[in-house]
Amino acid sequence: MQYDPIKRSLGKVFNKTPFLRILFYKMLDLLLLRAWHIRKALKGWAASAPKNASILDAGSGFGQYDYYMSQLGKNWNIKGVDVKQEQIDDCNDFFTKAKLNDRVKFEFCNLTKLDEQEQYDLVLSVDVMEHIEEDEKVFENFYKAMKPGGMLLISTPSDQGGSDTHDHDHEEGATGFIDEHVRDGYGIEDITQKLTKAGFKNVQAEYTYGKPGSIAWKLTMKYPILMLNATKLFFIILPFYYLLVMPFALIFNYLDVTSKHKTGTGLKVKAYK
Repeated sequence: MQYDPIKRSLGKVFNKTPFLRILFYKMLDLLLLRAWHIRKALKGWAASAPKNASILDAGSGFGQYDYYMSQLGKNWNIKGVDVKQEQIDDCNDFFTKAKLNDRVKFEFCNLTKLDEQEQYDLVLSVDVMEHIEEDEKVFENFYKAMKPGGMLLISTPSDQGGSDTHDHDHEEGATGFIDEHVRDGYGIEDITQKLTKAGFKNVQAEYTYGKPGSIAWKLTMKYPILMLNATKLFFIILPFYYLLVMPFALIFNYLDVTSKHKTGTGLKVKAYK
């Protein structure tokens, strides 16, 4: 299944005004479990972050986390990069309209060719590394681009079924829920070794999307996207669907963020230079 057509369809709806775009961000923050985990980690980092921190969002997509960080740190300078020029143009347009373009900017960048030296206090990479074959090269580039003492924060699928390829209702040889992935996910030992090889210290990796998170993800993402791919008519009943499932999804999201998981389909990784 391809995810980008759904994202483009939603973008057409919510890009009409800055208000709708911000509303879209707020909905994603509430809906997406990964956003709960990322916001928690960012709040923890912000407590001791430099006042004028420099941040790289490596794979900025819709700009959801860039907007969140712009509100979390009023003096932070944020650069979002992505390989999709349409998303770069879209984000620059929105952040200009929102009058945040003085400290939030977006540029095209292939992360395998990122070439910056000691520029960033924080590098954020959310659901990006599973798309990149040359991941070790990207980790090396992140390390070089970070200031001493800086933190790398990664959210990525784990090898415990993070791309949904191991779900029992998939046939053998399935490519996964998101077809664009080049790997099913990372193991904790695997990503720790690769980050350590790149030079990072104090690598902290933990599972996310445990049992409660898995249920929430299916309710809020998997089933709606499957139905939207089947027919766009589902857009009409989508609000009513979410009104029904959201109370349960929020409870499961909360349980996932506040619990330690022995295994899970996602990974949250912190690493320091």
